Amino acid sequence: MKRWAALALVLALCALMPKSAFGQQSEPRGRKAGALGHNYPNPFNPETWLSFSVGDEGCAEPGRLYRVTVRIYNVLAQPVGIPLLEAPTETGATSSGNAGQPLVNLMLTCGAYTARWDGKFMNTGREVASGVYLWELVIDGRRIGARKMLVAK
Repeated sequence: MKRWAALALVLALCALMPKSAFGQQSEPRGRKAGALGHNYPNPFNPETWLSFSVGDEGCAEPGRLYRVTVRIYNVLAQPVGIPLLEAPTETGATSSGNAGQPLVNLMLTCGAYTARWDGKFMNTGREVASGVYLWELVIDGRRIGARKMLVAK
């Protein structure tokens, strides 16, 4: 009986919490800073490609630069990797001069992109263990979202 009461209390508290308490940010309509795609292949071994887009739909401001970061985390929320930017997937998205650079505070223009993660722990050459990992997209200091991926060996 106590378990049911505890469950009911937790559910009631969750219903009363504001959205921001769950880490969700409400985005003003028409001002989307980017979007996450999927990683492929998933599950993967030893490397995967992450697709994402920067800027609003239709690229209303094509010359605007966005500060983009992509990080890989384990299930304990510990950073384990930084993917490298691949060549742009759309013409005009950015110059290929950014290709091969780590995606940490990288200035990118509006468009679709692909990043590659080699499955190595923070560029040490050591492969990460099999398991579930998360990749996160941050644009201009705002977390756009995160997705799960699976390393299978």
